[in-house]
Amino acid sequence: MKRSLFAIFLISLSAAAVAQMSPVGTWHTYGEKTKELKSEIVISEAGGVLVGRISKLLRKNAKLDAVCDECTDDRKDKPVVGLEIIRGAKKADDKDVWEGGKILDPENGKTYSLRMTPIEGGSKLEVRGSIGPFGRTQTWVRKP
Repeated sequence: MKRSLFAIFLISLSAAAVAQMSPVGTWHTYGEKTKELKSEIVISEAGGVLVGRISKLLRKNAKLDAVCDECTDDRKDKPVVGLEIIRGAKKADDKDVWEGGKILDPENGKTYSLRMTPIEGGSKLEVRGSIGPFGRTQTWVRKP
């Protein structure tokens, strides 16, 4: 009996560790220059494909009723809070990397190729948006 309980405990620990090495969850973003808390993003999965939405604007003086007036697709003039900014990312074979999707910068309305890599045991997420060889990487922090 004790062995089976211990085995269940170990399996649940390893399942939790694997779940943490996924972008699925709630993340805080920070301003690249100010390093101040900027927004909260919720990433979910459906059918092996990731979707990410802005759930809260957290920066000082954020305009909570802002809309994506720079967007050029179906997100044009939609509220920034609730806006889907990550679409179509899938897990790469045999790696803890999600790619193949797109990420939207709601401040300029541009979309970029996306690559997400959990780091530091899944407590942080490297999010790279790029066009061709040019891009930038942000580090998001998992919400405790």
